[in-house]
Amino acid sequence: MTFSEIPPPPEERPGEDLPFLRVRPPGPLSRTWRLRASTCLAPMGAAPSDDGPGACRAAGSLVLARGLGCNVVDVDGNRFVDLAAGFGSLLLGHAPAAVSRAVELQAARLWQAMGDVHASDAKIGLAARLAELHPERGAQVILGQSGADAITAAIKTAALATGRPGVLGFEGSYHGLGYAPLAVSSFRPGYRAPFAAQLSPHVRFLPFPASAAGAAFVLERARVELARGDVGAIVVEPILGRGGCVVPPPGFLSTLGAEARAAGALVIADEIWTGLGRSGAWLASVDAGLTPELVCLGKGLGGGLPISACVGAPGVMAAWRRRPEVVHTSTFAGAPLACAAALATLDTLSRGGVVTQARGRGDHALAELRAAVGGAPGVREIRGAGWMIGVDLGDVPGAAARLASRLLEAGYLTSTGGGEREVLVLTPPLTLPEELFSAFVRALGDALSGRP
Repeated sequence: MTFSEIPPPPEERPGEDLPFLRVRPPGPLSRTWRLRASTCLAPMGAAPSDDGPGACRAAGSLVLARGLGCNVVDVDGNRFVDLAAGFGSLLLGHAPAAVSRAVELQAARLWQAMGDVHASDAKIGLAARLAELHPERGAQVILGQSGADAITAAIKTAALATGRPGVLGFEGSYHGLGYAPLAVSSFRPGYRAPFAAQLSPHVRFLPFPASAAGAAFVLERARVELARGDVGAIVVEPILGRGGCVVPPPGFLSTLGAEARAAGALVIADEIWTGLGRSGAWLASVDAGLTPELVCLGKGLGGGLPISACVGAPGVMAAWRRRPEVVHTSTFAGAPLACAAALATLDTLSRGGVVTQARGRGDHALAELRAAVGGAPGVREIRGAGWMIGVDLGDVPGAAARLASRLLEAGYLTSTGGGEREVLVLTPPLTLPEELFSAFVRALGDALSGRP
């Protein structure tokens, strides 16, 4: 029997159902598909037989077949509540109706245009909508396919606008694995080490602050680095994402922006994870008082389809107009299908009040977690903003990966963060019903205590 022949789990409220497990995950069909994958997909990460946190992750992997709303079903017919949502990219859940309909309509009209030569109406319409998100009037947009594309475009823009090669990044940051984003990422040294000789030598890193005292230290370090005169950009996540959902203290981002501006450097706000409601605001950086010259969006922008954007102030974006010609584009950047999906996503987020509700619902979720498991053995801290939550399990390598495996057996998909996979990360659809989250909290308590 193939996964397509397996009857779907029973549905009570499609897309909002509790877990339903036919077999203990990963089931026999998942294991069979994973064996097939091992022969045709390049081996990323640790092998299942290796020691360390990567082994825990590999041992519990599923093969997914269907998704709707807050639920996802694997090839064995097991239904899970998805609290990872495609690493935070499914803001509206799996196959949201408005986005699906927009893609269906666009597919009947135009699949591909010709980039910047003969653009599609969907691309221009999306760019106009995205420009409105920037705090400065008249902003302009470069579209890409991934968050890494957007970061690359932003770093290039800063180099053109300032003429300076230097970039300041933050320890624990993650901006993507292309060469320009990797150069400004310090998350997991193993990601960088094999390619270090090919990465930009003009990048320097600052600690990411989690306290007021830490912020004061970092800002002083930033002043020293900016005074050298070679820094053209500071790349910062408003909330450290894969680094463990670390929220900086109030005032840090706005002061950092003021220091950069005084030194003639630009601030690139990586809103790929935090933006569009994930952290409880359209743009977490602006909500924190920062006015970034460049904003990078991705992940949830396409409602599940790959698309990203670098949105910049008009005076900064004007640096692209020069001789000889300089461009940043690719064949599928701003493809009509993805642009239509992004427009439908933005419409849904706006009309449904999803973004404005995400902060309150996330605060409620944080309070519920802290009350239920904040004092559980091994839990050091529960932190986050909006629907971007981290459960820090302390300095125990692989602790979150092992916890995620136990939660998988209870029917809940989660992800991990932190350099040693010590933080359980929750980034569910912004539309997650309260009763599903409460059921997860009970399962988390059981998993932390070792109860089956």
